[in-house]
Amino acid sequence: MPPIENYPIDVQSIESRLYLLKKRQHRVTLFSMVAVLIFIISLIASFTQTDLVYSFFDLGQQVHQLHIPVAVNDELLSPSQPDYFLSLLSWLGWMILKVFAGFFGAFIFVRILKKFKFFQWRFKSFILRFVAWLIGFILIWSGLTYLQYDSRSDDNQAYTELIAYDQNIQQSQIARDLKNSDVPDAVKDYLLAQTALLHRPIDKDAALPYVAGLIRAERIDPHFIEYGFKPEQLWIMQQQMYGKSITPLAQSVQLQANQAQQLSEIIKKLCLGLSFVALFIAILSYGLAMNLKKRTLRIEQTS
Repeated sequence: MPPIENYPIDVQSIESRLYLLKKRQHRVTLFSMVAVLIFIISLIASFTQTDLVYSFFDLGQQVHQLHIPVAVNDELLSPSQPDYFLSLLSWLGWMILKVFAGFFGAFIFVRILKKFKFFQWRFKSFILRFVAWLIGFILIWSGLTYLQYDSRSDDNQAYTELIAYDQNIQQSQIARDLKNSDVPDAVKDYLLAQTALLHRPIDKDAALPYVAGLIRAERIDPHFIEYGFKPEQLWIMQQQMYGKSITPLAQSVQLQANQAQQLSEIIKKLCLGLSFVALFIAILSYGLAMNLKKRTLRIEQTS
């Protein structure tokens, strides 16, 4: 029987199979990275979706924007303010864009660097490749963050200046404007309570007397309903201060609040479920990619 060395080796067939094996490995690796990305996004979404769901019902867990009732439209000039729900959608869109662009753009950044001889030898080290990927991710993230905040309008800045103050709420521009106006006291309480709750850190000590004044006015002021107060905003303020809705106008949106809470819990469970599935798929596909890589190396060594 002739020795094995005498049998011809089909080099072309081995190279063809090796090429297909490497291609499959790259696809599985890419699939694993996408699964990791889905895991990260769904995990973040599970903890950040509450505000988005509540804002869809025009509610929130705390005051996020200043509502100016119709009673002061002709007496108090206010800069236009962005809608909180649209602002939240915009923020979410930018976040997804930055994650995707940073994650995949960093790989393109590393691939471009590998075209230079200076980096070709150095990128044989996995640690240096990862450092280069991380630098690319940070550069892309920082650039998109700059574009995100640079696109904000001057009106948003003017709106911030309207409610800004340091220690005393009476230092704010809106408090000074209200002091010189003839609007009812209930309207002043409504606006100043929001201003205190919009302050960072939240100024609950300043907000308490104004929210209490609103509750008292709703009970004794016959014109209270005519001022144009937003029931959802009253609900948010009372929830933030007392942990429950107290007055009839605030309680009128309690059904919406219950629906928002139920929907938020469902979405949270779905996001957590998706994150666990994505993590399982990522681990499974990564293990498969490593197995394919070992097979590729074994074939290259034997051939």
